[in-house]
Amino acid sequence: MEHDSVWLGPLRGPVRWAMIGCSALTLLLCSYLILGQILGYSDAGMYEMIRPKNKPLITATLIALTLSLLLTSIYLSDRRGSIEIEPTGPFDILSLICGRLAMIGILLTVLVMFYEVVARYIFEKPTLWANELSLWIAGFIFLLAGLYAMQQRSHIRIYVIYDIMPRWMQKLADCLTVLFIWIFTICMIWGGYNEARDKIFRMETFGTAWDPPLPSTMKVGILVIISLVSIQALSNLIADWNKEPDHHSPLDEIDETEIENIKATLGEEPKNG
Repeated sequence: MEHDSVWLGPLRGPVRWAMIGCSALTLLLCSYLILGQILGYSDAGMYEMIRPKNKPLITATLIALTLSLLLTSIYLSDRRGSIEIEPTGPFDILSLICGRLAMIGILLTVLVMFYEVVARYIFEKPTLWANELSLWIAGFIFLLAGLYAMQQRSHIRIYVIYDIMPRWMQKLADCLTVLFIWIFTICMIWGGYNEARDKIFRMETFGTAWDPPLPSTMKVGILVIISLVSIQALSNLIADWNKEPDHHSPLDEIDETEIENIKATLGEEPKNG
């Protein structure tokens, strides 16, 4: 429904249908590859999935999967959760999309580990790739979740001293915080750029049987996402500059929506108003 749209507006419908189409195509191609492994008419497995050179079907599957994840993240970012804050700037949209991608990554990690448990303990055919793939996904979940936490202002903050400061001193503290984040980011890029460039150019791998390019992609991912976190911190500072000072208490940590959902699950009558 367009009235629930956060930022897509009239594009919500087309994005939804594009998401469904790409997801269906991805499922179809993956099913074909899996059946090929079972029935023996294809040798394309997980080892080839990260080495798609001269394999157009695997390349098409990876492209469809990438588009599915991107479109799903965009579509899901267009609806605000009950405990999420309103986006305050254009950069917030990118952070929301990355946050939704991290949420999808959690589901993918669970599916990978579930597959490994079934394959290992029921069929006695453990995989060579499940552990590395789950580590790979989890690493990016951690990074993307940090960006989402910064956008939501849900990172660790200590308010005992902050709340008793006058507003001008709070603004000064916020400026210093953002300054330190940017100094840290610049130092990380300054010290890690050459290594990340060399790793990604030679596609340094993990050194296991499946041998994914985990070190090279993670190194680049760290530098890229920490840069996004710094930009998001600056965006937050600008958006919050003229806000009235907030005062915090332990009651702020109570999620009333979650409590009402628990009561509804237990059969209790939720409060009105």
